[in-house]
Amino acid sequence: MKKTLILLAMVAALMILPFFINHGGEFGGSDGEAESQIQVVAPDYQPWFQPLYEPASGEIESLLFTLQGSLGAAVIFYILGYARGRQRRDDRV
Repeated sequence: MKKTLILLAMVAALMILPFFINHGGEFGGSDGEAESQIQVVAPDYQPWFQPLYEPASGEIESLLFTLQGSLGAAVIFYILGYARGRQRRDDRV
């Protein structure tokens, strides 16, 4: 029980501490940072292709990114669960 409480306190600290550290920090994505660095290194650079779909807002883009990650996690954990179920079934036989 004591070990569980210590772990929960550590998780809570990891969730709360970032709000107090670097309080005025800017949290930007790596895509924007890469784009600005490309403009510095090669100002006349032209992209090879254009996006197939440009979301209307940043919120929709975040939603699609989260949905993509969730679907990927679902596939991975389905495969892991399926493999574990097969292993248990084979162990019983």
